[in-house]
Amino acid sequence: MKPLKSELQDDETLRALGSASVQIVHDLKNQLNGLKLYATFLRKRMEKSERPADELETMAKLIHGLERAASDMTLLVRYGRPMELKRQPGTDLARLVSDAADGLSLSAGAGPFEGEFDPNLLAEALKNITSGVGASGAGEVSLRREEDGGGAAAVIEWRGLRGADSDADLFRSFNGGPGLRLALAARIIREHGGEAAQEGGTLRARLPLAH
Repeated sequence: MKPLKSELQDDETLRALGSASVQIVHDLKNQLNGLKLYATFLRKRMEKSERPADELETMAKLIHGLERAASDMTLLVRYGRPMELKRQPGTDLARLVSDAADGLSLSAGAGPFEGEFDPNLLAEALKNITSGVGASGAGEVSLRREEDGGGAAAVIEWRGLRGADSDADLFRSFNGGPGLRLALAARIIREHGGEAAQEGGTLRARLPLAH
């Protein structure tokens, strides 16, 4: 497939291409779910007929692959579609960060850390970031409050990411399922008026707090 010519890469064309791609991915996801049902049916039939172990193992791997592909497509569809936040005033960000730390060392500065957040979406984003960096060896999560002329903000950092490329940004890599989850997490944070970025072995999220 030939790449788009540079003169066609305007905002309108890219928006249309993105919308079409999201719909295509959504349709493919539905087809994969259908194939998974057929594969599951065949696996049950094979188990009843006492098929060889290697055939059952192959079928299990096929179903797992279909499930993983469908899950990744679901993430991509969610990333590409409009996001509706259900903000709740007074949401305690410190509690969400603590829940998302998932056994990692957590240090928190003086609060308060309350803001108008969608607790469900933001909890998902924080857990996705912790999961994405935890497998690579992140050892500490920190939370602090910063204030300037523009108001108060919370800064969350995941430090200790081993093997990190200082020139890369995991929030924008879109590398497989983990990359999609991190990209979706960054978008959720941006929808809250914040920002997310990587600096070497540190992932950082900044979110506005209530005045």
